[in-house]
Amino acid sequence: MNDFHALKIAAVDTLTPNAVALTFEVPENLKNVFAFTAGQYITIKHKVDGKELRRAYSISSAPSSGKLTVGIKKMPKGTFSVYANERIKAGDVLEVMPPEGRFVFESVSEAKNVAAFAAGSGITPIMSIAQTVLESHAESTFVLVFGNQSPEETMYLKAVQELQDKYTNRFFVEYIYSRSQAENALFGRIETSTVNFVIKNKFKDVSFDVFYLCGPEEMITTVSDTLKNNGISEEKVLFELFTSPDTEDTLAEELDGKTKVEVLVDDETFSITMDKKELVLDAVLKQDINAPYSCQGGVCSSCIARITEGKAEMVKNQILTDGEVAEGLVLTCQAHPLTPTLKVDYDDV
Repeated sequence: MNDFHALKIAAVDTLTPNAVALTFEVPENLKNVFAFTAGQYITIKHKVDGKELRRAYSISSAPSSGKLTVGIKKMPKGTFSVYANERIKAGDVLEVMPPEGRFVFESVSEAKNVAAFAAGSGITPIMSIAQTVLESHAESTFVLVFGNQSPEETMYLKAVQELQDKYTNRFFVEYIYSRSQAENALFGRIETSTVNFVIKNKFKDVSFDVFYLCGPEEMITTVSDTLKNNGISEEKVLFELFTSPDTEDTLAEELDGKTKVEVLVDDETFSITMDKKELVLDAVLKQDINAPYSCQGGVCSSCIARITEGKAEMVKNQILTDGEVAEGLVLTCQAHPLTPTLKVDYDDV
């Protein structure tokens, strides 16, 4: 479940002054292991200055391309993102976990009308999804609303333009720049008015089958609320957070005592005792148990497990549905135990 594989970097391509695309060389014996669905992500593990880091990055290449490529934007206070942009070169080797994630488009036989709202590096999974949608059926359409600071800082700008040229009558892009005036582009950010302009004005005659939202939480909230206010059902709106504001863990302050936890991972059972003020994943990792994880911030879905006995409560959750929570699924990086005993199953998800 938590297996990493050493993959060589085949190419490092500059996307913007502050973003690169890393393409991995996947050996023949791992082709099936690294087969992916459009929209999924990989987790990269690497030591930088002696410290092990894990980061999740969405795959930007389409499954049909035969490539495994991720885009990495340099973050102001980032560690691995700075390392990737400034130091990684072709031939380097990184530890990579096989693709996972639920923010996906699965090819279907019928035509689909799809819309996506992406900001900044949120474009990375959308690139894979857009190409797959357009390839899947000759009558499928894709509308992309893409927000950035400026054209110079727009990741995959050339690739987006190439899709426009190839699918002239089926791929439509609305560029929005917050710090630059540009021809054929809106000025500002993706806001309620932007969403209304797209679905009630420019594409008012299009009945969209699904919406993909990817980027900062504020943008996702604005877009999803506006879609809901326009009568779009929640089932048609899929989202993936790339950044999420820190949430104060007030729950921990209310908890006292300890919990005996039984952890099942990779068919092995471990028993630990933890303080209820701790997060389940933190306690598990302290015992050197090889549980799956990546972001540790409730943004990805790597650390999902099933509670089979006892109760746990999450500090925040933007990934699991109410139904999944009712079934016992939990983000262990966000979960505090509430009961004297707790059984956590990482295998049954």
